[in-house]
Amino acid sequence: MKIWILPVMVALGLSACASYRLSDTERLSLYEAHAGAPVEKINYTTPIGWDKVDDQHVALDLRPGERWLLTLSGPCLRLGNGASSLRLAPLAGMVLSRFDRVEVSGSRIGCRIEEIRPVDLPALRAAEKTLRDKR
Repeated sequence: MKIWILPVMVALGLSACASYRLSDTERLSLYEAHAGAPVEKINYTTPIGWDKVDDQHVALDLRPGERWLLTLSGPCLRLGNGASSLRLAPLAGMVLSRFDRVEVSGSRIGCRIEEIRPVDLPALRAAEKTLRDKR
């Protein structure tokens, strides 16, 4: 009997997590609602993380509390192949919209960064929580 308890609890836990997962469309709507005006360039430091929003948008974390929404020229973020790293090659410590490119590991295709927008991270997190609490 005890052997069945752990798998059932794990399955229930995973299904609960899945029910709180936002769709790409919902995530993009949240990001766009909490992103500021586009900027031409940002100072680039080694990112501490990134998150795929959808196939044409990535959220880039450069410092704690500093997130940028990048809009890309094409759907190069199709991560179904298990890609886990993102590559930017900025010049002189700056990332420039309409000039620099993003590449995903395991892909030879890169996409140009069309737009860079700052994200109000505390407001985004609060909106995500509100949306998940409604479910």
